[in-house]
Amino acid sequence: MAFVGREQELALLRDWWAHDSERPALVWGRRRVGKTALIQRFAEDLPRVVFHTGVGEPAAAELAALSRQAATVLPTDLRDLEATPYRDWEDLLDHLARAAQEQPILLVLDEFPELIATSPALPGILRAFLDRTMGRTRLRLLLCGSAVRTMWSIQQTRAPLYGRFNLALPVHPFRPHEASLLLPGLSPVDRARVFGIVGGMPLYLTWWRQEMSVTDNVARLACRPGSPLLTEGRLIMLTEVGADHAAATLYAIAAGKTRHHEIEDTIGADPSRVLERLLEARLIERVIPVTDDPQRSRRRIYRIADNFLAFYLGPLLRYRSEIERGHGENVLPALLKRLDEHMGPAYEEAFRDHLWRLAARGDLGEGVVAIGPWWRKDGQDQIDAVALAEPDRTRVPVLVGESKWGRRIDARRITAKLHAKALGLTDDVESLRYAVCGHEEIINADPDTLTVTAEDIFSPGG
Repeated sequence: MAFVGREQELALLRDWWAHDSERPALVWGRRRVGKTALIQRFAEDLPRVVFHTGVGEPAAAELAALSRQAATVLPTDLRDLEATPYRDWEDLLDHLARAAQEQPILLVLDEFPELIATSPALPGILRAFLDRTMGRTRLRLLLCGSAVRTMWSIQQTRAPLYGRFNLALPVHPFRPHEASLLLPGLSPVDRARVFGIVGGMPLYLTWWRQEMSVTDNVARLACRPGSPLLTEGRLIMLTEVGADHAAATLYAIAAGKTRHHEIEDTIGADPSRVLERLLEARLIERVIPVTDDPQRSRRRIYRIADNFLAFYLGPLLRYRSEIERGHGENVLPALLKRLDEHMGPAYEEAFRDHLWRLAARGDLGEGVVAIGPWWRKDGQDQIDAVALAEPDRTRVPVLVGESKWGRRIDARRITAKLHAKALGLTDDVESLRYAVCGHEEIINADPDTLTVTAEDIFSPGG
């Protein structure tokens, strides 16, 4: 798979290395998000790297694998690591620390949660090693993992490694313009469709065959028994969601039960802790009117944040049993008809992401500090995107926008509706700028109206 993007993450890792800090780095993110590829790209120009991926085997087996890796990095070392592999973690760390007294060595422990599953004392061993060797070695440690809750717990106050990291780097799925780097052979509208179906996971994006139609790709990836997207959806539900009503909570949100009390009624239990865990894993997000205080607002709803998971729990799950029985060709037309409905929320979120990019460039004016949806207290007059600026410690709306997953959008009609809705948002409606988003063509737009299409949002690299 070609490596694209991740410039900011690479810059942070290179800055950590360049400053010769003795404190380790921590990298985490969901499965398939590209953590290992990122670290390999960062490490490819470094002279000596010991890279080990934990698999949850007993410590002796993990240390034997690490011994073989270290032997290739230190071929002239007096110790024969094939004949006398590392006895324990202290032996490994002490040996590499001595070898790195003059020239640096990077030790990468990938899937670190798998290592501590069979060596629970390892975080404490690392802490003692760091304290003991401070200033005496150029061995650098980089810990990486997919178990997001475990990686968070490593950094908490009572954890052995608390306060020991100079870099804590989360790796998130690609944003729309970043995902487009992996889809250069598609039209902007088809890039939007792919992003709406598989989201920003680099691996999923590479599964899409750009020489094939959307229909053929959906048939290949989703409409056959054991197809990749069916398998991946089940795997996410098993490995990243877990128990304690989490799966039921996701099913409820996907079915339209988006408020706390609706979820509670559906699953028959208080979902508060489960919701926090799903938020932490970035599988869902909490949505409030952009003008509300996040700490005080009670007008919150929950949505599936990951496009692929929303596709799996929505259109795909509806036909999963038929697909597993071998009737995928029969249900494919019905599944494709539901894609437009599924694309609406995904494209709306991509529109807001694009507005953030414009704001970062200063194209929305000075001082934009928040962009999000807005609705009245009675739930009416929802506006897809409101941008707030903060010129004098008070947030004021400066832009309102509407997104439609449609080929040809009449801007004049949309802005008239936005004007009416905005009367409940601000008394100074005339000062607002208007934005209209469609996937292919915007017609009848006034000169001051910001028009956005898939070509703007899904331009490779932005």
